[in-house]
Amino acid sequence: MQLGKQLYVNHSTIARWENGTRLPDIAMISRLSTCLGVDANTLFNLAERSDENPNVIMVDDSRVVLSDGLTVLGEVMPNATITGFIWPLEAIKYAKMNQVALAVLDIELGASSGLDLCNTLLEINPRTNIVFLTAYADYSLDAWKTNAIGFILKPLTPEGVKEQLKKLRYPFSTGGADE
Repeated sequence: MQLGKQLYVNHSTIARWENGTRLPDIAMISRLSTCLGVDANTLFNLAERSDENPNVIMVDDSRVVLSDGLTVLGEVMPNATITGFIWPLEAIKYAKMNQVALAVLDIELGASSGLDLCNTLLEINPRTNIVFLTAYADYSLDAWKTNAIGFILKPLTPEGVKEQLKKLRYPFSTGGADE
């Protein structure tokens, strides 16, 4: 609240900067550096480093598919922080606290829908890249009505992930050999 008062911005703006859903503009970075007593280049370097270790989530209600998928994602993106969720509400809670660069979502999540989860994640952070993962090609038409960047049929493979990473709307460093 004190920083917000010094910068003449409300606390929700500061919260968005903290969770990575919004970034301050150049003029605000200069004001931030003055308020914090830090060189502006330090702030820019922190923002750049966050791209080097992106947060990636996978949500699937099958523990086997989730476990195998996390292994594949880790192989393709060794520098990413990869977290798996069985329950969509846990993924939402995580996304509110962490800037998610990529979300790999099953479409059928028990009583929940990956399509609804997609919309919620994009409300939290419009820069989240969403890829749907499903065993049913019929869902692809519904998936394309969202702002997802891609669609993969199960099982998740390194090749399938690499293909989707080429299509990222908001690219980030994967740390993989193909980069």
